[in-house]
Amino acid sequence: MTSHSTVESISEPPLIKPKKAKKVDDRSVQEFQELLRSSGLRSTAPRVAVLQYLHESSEPSSHAELFEALASKGFDRATIYRNLIDLAEVGIVSRTDLGDHVWRFELKKGVAGTAHTDEHPHFVCIHCGDVSCLPGLSFEVKGSKGVPKSVSKNKIAVQLKGLCDNCA
Repeated sequence: MTSHSTVESISEPPLIKPKKAKKVDDRSVQEFQELLRSSGLRSTAPRVAVLQYLHESSEPSSHAELFEALASKGFDRATIYRNLIDLAEVGIVSRTDLGDHVWRFELKKGVAGTAHTDEHPHFVCIHCGDVSCLPGLSFEVKGSKGVPKSVSKNKIAVQLKGLCDNCA
């Protein structure tokens, strides 16, 4: 079980914002298909589309953001959700709650140059709700007597909250 460290809570749900995109080519699609098959999942159009979107995104994405982005391809909410859960269960994507009770997903396994290969902290703007990955930061957590075992075993998620550059 992952515990979360938060400083402040978000009072309003974040707005859905367009993500910064990376280019996906045919080679990347083949890599997604191979990754799915090697993880024991069938390579289906919705799964590949979800992986493409997550690959193009520079930050964790919610189910609602994925649905909005992929609805034009004819995928319904339930299909997107089931695929996100399947991908999380086999470890291709990670699922994180950043304190606002919204699950966000991001690629976990390195595919086509994806940098999200380990656990990393996230920054959440307390004004606009924007979420940013902070893969270059590392934290050392030392447990002391009386803290949960997950802290001493470093099975925690670090989340920093404050004002982003646009809101500061």
